[in-house]
Amino acid sequence: MQPERGNHRPAADDAQGVTDGGATNLGTAGMTSRGAKYWSSGAIPLIAPEILGDIIAEVADLGIVISDAGTVLSVLVSPNNEAFQKLEHWEGKDIRGALTIESVSKFDSRLATFLDGAKTVRPVELNHTDNLGQWEFPVRYSFHRIGPDGAILLLGRDLRPIAEMQQQLVKAQLALERDYEAQRDYDTRFRVLMDSASEAVVFVSVQTGDVSEANAAAATLLGRPREKLIGTAFAGCFEQRKRGDLITNLTSYAIAEGDPRETLELRGSGVGVAITPTLFRTAGDRVLLCRIKPSDERTANTNDLTRNLHDLYTEGPEAIAFAKEAGQILSVNDAFLRLIDAAHDVQIRERNLADYLLRGSVDLRVMMENATRTGSMRIYATKIAGDYGSPRSVEVSVTRLMAGTEPVFAFVFRDANHAEANRNTINPTSDESMRSVVELVGSATLKDIVAETTNVVEKMCIETAVELTMNNRVAAAEMLGLSRQSLYVKLRKFDLLSRENEG
Repeated sequence: MQPERGNHRPAADDAQGVTDGGATNLGTAGMTSRGAKYWSSGAIPLIAPEILGDIIAEVADLGIVISDAGTVLSVLVSPNNEAFQKLEHWEGKDIRGALTIESVSKFDSRLATFLDGAKTVRPVELNHTDNLGQWEFPVRYSFHRIGPDGAILLLGRDLRPIAEMQQQLVKAQLALERDYEAQRDYDTRFRVLMDSASEAVVFVSVQTGDVSEANAAAATLLGRPREKLIGTAFAGCFEQRKRGDLITNLTSYAIAEGDPRETLELRGSGVGVAITPTLFRTAGDRVLLCRIKPSDERTANTNDLTRNLHDLYTEGPEAIAFAKEAGQILSVNDAFLRLIDAAHDVQIRERNLADYLLRGSVDLRVMMENATRTGSMRIYATKIAGDYGSPRSVEVSVTRLMAGTEPVFAFVFRDANHAEANRNTINPTSDESMRSVVELVGSATLKDIVAETTNVVEKMCIETAVELTMNNRVAAAEMLGLSRQSLYVKLRKFDLLSRENEG
């Protein structure tokens, strides 16, 4: 009885070990109820086929079982990847038919290495396609032997998220390069604009009051090298000015209406300058754009074309008027007001220029059409009169300009009476010559009359050319388009040589 008991207790102990202590033994020693280990030397335990498929589908995006020749035996798709749900048609076909051309050679090379028994076979990245160009996706495969029948398991990881991330990185890099190029382009334009500007320009930080940028004209005016000017206090360039007070005043002037200016004296030279500030914000900081001009006109730039043209317009003796294409007057100078006896330009602004011309819209249309066709009209004779003055003979020159997209016509009027008085009367045709031509009518043929008239005109032109060139025969011949000998022949013909000798 005791042996039976002895034999019975171990059996009970075994049962108790399996039932009650099985988990404990498994957790501590990794043993099954039969005493075998689950894991040993890197090996895995036997796994049921239905469970193995689920494990493969969970750990890989795509699992493909192929034969040694590359025929697809089975396709396992991760349930979390919807893009691979319709690949069952690969089964029974050569996997090479689902690869791109460049991926076929990579697959064959890596498969041959695996079949040769290499211990380590690096994963290979293959591109799958339907050969119609409708879809394509990259997959990174690792090779695994799963049975004695030669079946090979390819565990694939979908590389599309990585490819999309790489594409995003490439696009971000390209966008960053474009931003750098645009920044360099704007920086170059800014430098060229600053260096070519004749007006002194300084950028001042509102927060610090220091000069952040200045052009060469500002460095010359302020009497400091540009390198030393940048980074220094802007108030230090002027006499008895505190940094905070100056920046506060300039900021107030910048936001005020009109064209306020701050007048200061440069430190050291005592030259007075006028500062016109403009406030703006960049990169979160407020910056003042300060345009600096000498308040003393004697120190102004003599090559200021805008100023020179403005002074010519306001102070010049020629009457100048600007008008729209329809003839409405935009602006006139004082000389034009004197010409039409008007007190102020407010009285005539927006009125039609044709109201002051003798033939009205006819004159205006002729001048504008000619200026539009050729760009300018050199001279046009007409008369002009104000509301109360008598008509005056004028010579008009017209130029067509473009103010943005709108054409503008510039009219320059010259008093013809004064112009005739100032011109030298150079050998006018004598009454005798004219009378001789008139007397030929009725006593000579038209051919003879034309020949005589031609002689009169030719003689008058030669006399005028000789007088204009102060008896310089070479210059007179060049003016008339003749050779020197031809000029002498014509001088003898019209008896002008003897007249000059007598003179």
